[in-house]
Order: sequence, then C-alpha cells, then structure tokens
Amino acid sequence: MKFWFGSLLAIGILASSAFAADKKTDAKAKSTTKAPIDTLATLERAVARDSSNFDNLFQLGSLYIERDRPLDAQRVLNRANKVKPKNVKVLTNLGASYDASGSPAEAQAMYKQALAVSPGDMVASCRLASSLYAEGKHQQAMDILREVIQQKPIAYCAYFTMGVAFADAGIYREAIRMWRKVVEIAPDSPEAASARESIEVLQKFVGM
Repeated sequence: MKFWFGSLLAIGILASSAFAADKKTDAKAKSTTKAPIDTLATLERAVARDSSNFDNLFQLGSLYIERDRPLDAQRVLNRANKVKPKNVKVLTNLGASYDASGSPAEAQAMYKQALAVSPGDMVASCRLASSLYAEGKHQQAMDILREVIQQKPIAYCAYFTMGVAFADAGIYREAIRMWRKVVEIAPDSPEAASARESIEVLQKFVGM
C-alpha cells in the first residue's frame, strides 16, 4: 500500500502545477477542434518568431510541464522570467519544472522566490510543501500546509497534499477526510479528480 501512495505523491505534485497553469490556455484548448499537438506546435512557432512575448512564453512553458517535458519548460520559463521578472506564476511553474526533472533544491528556491513576491500564495506554498515532503522533510511540509489552511481555509491544494501525507503515514481515515474537503471546496479541480479516485481505493482498503 505504501508503494501505491508513493506514486500518488507524484500525482499530487503534478496536480498542483496544473492548477498553477494559466487557465486561459485550457480555455483555448477546449474551444478548438484541433488536436492538442497543434496548440503546442502553434505556440512553438509563435515563440520562435518572437521570443519576447511573455504570454506565449508562459503558455508554452506551462504546456511543456503538462506534456512531461520539464527541461523544455525550464528553458522557456526562464526566458519568460527574464522578460517579466518576479511573476509569481512563472516562478511557481519554474519550480514545478525543476521538481519534475529531479532538482528539488532548485524547485524550492523558485517557490521561495514566488512567496517573496506574494507572501502566502496558495499554489506556491502547496508546491513548496509537496517538494519538501517528497524530499523527506515531512515536518517542514506539514507546518507549511497547516499555516496555509489556517490563513486560507479554502486552500484545497493544501488539503490534498495533507491527504497524501496522511495516507503515506498509514492514517487512512484522516486522508479520506482531507480529500473529501478537496472535493467539497473545488469539485472541478485536477486535485478533486485525483482525490475521488484515491478515496475510492482507500474506502475499499479500510472497509468504509
């Protein structure tokens, strides 16, 4: 069971990065009949023509994260960071790309930069906690998550990550309780989709 939740932790980290991505990109993808690869190719061509356009750089970098291409995401998002320094979304997604490529120290530095720009930012805080937890710094991670929830009771990404932590520790009923909060607060979020699946699995395991 612990091995299964080790993979779930990775899902939690990726879900948070999806939440950080610009929703306008998602809206454009849903409003067109073209295949997703066309959206990627279009953005790549646009960036090749003009590498100073911040919106295109950010959207392309975020899309690279979704497509599991963290090194490409780092290259593009670092360029976006030069065009518009101290942008919280860019810094947070840069952190996500470093986490995805196995560079937690660099990832955490990006999240901390984002939090320096916007103290208490929900997504950056959740991402930092997830990164710390994955690195084995459990107490630090839980302290951050509790603080986020105290300051922002609707911080569903914090409840999601706490659920992962409880499940990893074998406290399954508390994990289910955390994930139900995610579904209650943000039913249409990527975290809620993962939470529902996880709740179903755990309920069978603990006989609820």
